[in-house]
Amino acid sequence: MKKLLMVCLIGLLSISRAAMAEPSSEKADIVVYRSPTCLCCGKWVRHLKDNDFNVQDIVTDSVDAVKAQHGVPGALASCHTALVGGYVIEGHVPANDIKKLLANRPQIAGIAVPGMPLGTPGMEMGGHEQPYEVIAFDKENHRQVFSTHGDE
Repeated sequence: MKKLLMVCLIGLLSISRAAMAEPSSEKADIVVYRSPTCLCCGKWVRHLKDNDFNVQDIVTDSVDAVKAQHGVPGALASCHTALVGGYVIEGHVPANDIKKLLANRPQIAGIAVPGMPLGTPGMEMGGHEQPYEVIAFDKENHRQVFSTHGDE
């Protein structure tokens, strides 16, 4: 009886570990706030859609108000702001970094790519790329590097 119970427990553990290791096939819902005059924002929205996000694209003249409402530090500001899974995404953050954020669920407010570095998603300019960092920030304005891209 003990042996049968042990075999069942090992089987259940194996099944639950396999289920946890499999990535979710669900698309994450993301709400993007962008200016009507910004073309690169539309390209970033396309990047998200191409990487399996359900995008609600809100064109507004009040992007700065959205940034302020969600605590985006001025030094990290860019041209658009998005909300996904309880996090703020500021600027041209690659979709894979957003997926990493959602998978790991760190205790932060969001991630940002300050400014508009060449070569980021939506800012592709004929193969020219600048190295850049994705910065994590919290509500107390603490910051740390979340990921780096390009030459170091």
